[in-house]
Amino acid sequence: MQKITKEVYLKWYEDMLFWRKFEDKLAAVYIQQKVRGFLHLYNGQEAVLAGALHAMDLTKDKMITAYRNHVQPIGMGVDPKRVMAELYGKATGTSHGMGGSMHIFSKEHRFYGGHGIVGGQIPLGAGMAFGDKYHDSDAVTLCCFGDGAARQGSLHETFNLAMLWNLPVVFVCENNGYAMGTSVERTANHSEIWKLGLGYDMPSGPVDGMNPIKVAEAFDEAIQRARKGGGPSFLELKTYRYRGHSMSDAQHYRTKDEVEEYKKIDPITQVKDVILEKKYATEDDIKVIDKRVKEKVLECEKFAEESPFPDKQQLYDMVYEQEDYPFIQHKI
Repeated sequence: MQKITKEVYLKWYEDMLFWRKFEDKLAAVYIQQKVRGFLHLYNGQEAVLAGALHAMDLTKDKMITAYRNHVQPIGMGVDPKRVMAELYGKATGTSHGMGGSMHIFSKEHRFYGGHGIVGGQIPLGAGMAFGDKYHDSDAVTLCCFGDGAARQGSLHETFNLAMLWNLPVVFVCENNGYAMGTSVERTANHSEIWKLGLGYDMPSGPVDGMNPIKVAEAFDEAIQRARKGGGPSFLELKTYRYRGHSMSDAQHYRTKDEVEEYKKIDPITQVKDVILEKKYATEDDIKVIDKRVKEKVLECEKFAEESPFPDKQQLYDMVYEQEDYPFIQHKI
């Protein structure tokens, strides 16, 4: 694994803080009805992405996930201004405003969504890995899903084929405790989700999903195994979301005290403490980073606000083209 240096810690801090503040801004504009539909935020889970990106080879590795999917493409290189614009439904968005919050996508940066069907991305992730093995591309796919999706039958079907075909894929359960609003303990007679992989002889294990170092180490081992032909792995990242399942979630299933307890092990705070303890930066340096992050978020908001909505013609252009129907000319 790449060494975790001073530069890595500083990048982790700035990246995770930006992801957090980016989504805090989304929450604010959602209340103003500038972002419509559903909005699922990642607050609290940032260490999962930070650690994963450290272990990935972003020149070839791929990622696919569910609908809590705004910051992952940013981490993989997508312009955050375009992500913000997509949430606003603007023509400058990643899918020209046609995907919205739940369907961010970038083939260029190997981020394959944003999927609204619970567990629907699990077989798709294995399919992507099958393509990489078929074409001998030396790439690994990270297939991410939540604890709720781990109860879907598609997971078992996919695990079976992934092991049978020895696919270069890492299955990642981001267990934030409550799925859509039901605790893990109430959805099965077991709470250690990672053990599901053992039934397929798949290398599996739990990971502290609030610590980017632990995450990076676990991902590095799984990715290297897959890249060397060792097949799939299954990691259960034990993390926590500070906000509800979506912005419409009243969160009656947990107490405010519980949320505050988890904030004591916040991944951003953990990284900041190491930076200050090891004197990688001073408090004044941190303030400079904080200011830079705030300005960057405001740039994204300004870009989204000032971007145009799609033209009505785009509704036709985004669907299909019919050769024997000459009346509507496609622009895309």
